Amino acid sequence: MALTGLLLAGCDDDDSTDHSAAFVDVGSGDLGVLNYAYALEQLEYAFYTQVKNGAYYKGLGASSVEKQILDDLAFHEKAHVDLFRNALGSNAIKDLEPDFSTINFDDRSIVLGTARAFEDTGVAAYNGAARYFETPTYLPLAGKIVSVEARHAALIRDILSFNAFVATDVVDLYTPAATGGIGAGAGSGLERSLRPALIVNAVNQYLQVGSKLNVSKFV
Repeated sequence: MALTGLLLAGCDDDDSTDHSAAFVDVGSGDLGVLNYAYALEQLEYAFYTQVKNGAYYKGLGASSVEKQILDDLAFHEKAHVDLFRNALGSNAIKDLEPDFSTINFDDRSIVLGTARAFEDTGVAAYNGAARYFETPTYLPLAGKIVSVEARHAALIRDILSFNAFVATDVVDLYTPAATGGIGAGAGSGLERSLRPALIVNAVNQYLQVGSKLNVSKFV
């Protein structure tokens, strides 16, 4: 999960867990991608659940608007978790155990900064994993979810700094050339993406031993 903040065929329950006991192997192919996404959604939902137990949310730190936004984000992530759990059925990896011991949930800037990092990284993760789908029909589902995650990221960014919903760390911004016709300039204007290996280097610090992700089948 972020570019700035955190750098954030079938399998069954028997073969989804790395025998080192430290890692959970998400698998490979379509189910591997879905389990990878499921793992990230679990982590995001766990984060927002913990946010609601911190002094920033429960005390005077969060405005009523911020609380409503955080509530909505938690509901969305829970819906994503349930969607993947139901779709994967017996092929789903286990429920992961987070480790948020390094996050101060009483501090507004830390909570919102971490939320931005998780959301930015979630977008980059979906964009980076889509290439591994073997069944094209999964792409529209991933597109619908990543677009929601991008809305989350933009909203949190704007709370932290008005009109900062997009920046060079998450988008290869297009800069028009001083001279030339339409299309002349630098930058693609596309969202940046990260492959699974880079994502797990960031997110594993927020997962307990036994829940850290192994994505070695995605190269």
